[in-house]
Amino acid sequence: MIKVTILYPNAPSATFDMQYYVTHHLPMVRDRCAPACHGIAAEGGVAGAEPGSQAPYIAVGHLTFDSLAAFQKAFTPHAPEILADVPNYTNTRPIIQISEIAL
Repeated sequence: MIKVTILYPNAPSATFDMQYYVTHHLPMVRDRCAPACHGIAAEGGVAGAEPGSQAPYIAVGHLTFDSLAAFQKAFTPHAPEILADVPNYTNTRPIIQISEIAL
């Protein structure tokens, strides 16, 4: 099982519409990547490790798939549509990490 993690860096000028992300964007990604996408999740950054510090990421999204190949096969045909939606909820440039779930 793999997890695709989408990290949205926090900055003084960063904006992020969590409502849009959880009600439109992530469900769209899940639907376009069905049935290969097994789950979606979203997190909003609250704070950093040091007391009073801001979260390094304004938001984080997660998608789960059986394998890297399954993700690529499901996502690639819809990538232009999915990526075109990003400016509708944030002005940040996401960082993507694909990881193998170990536990």
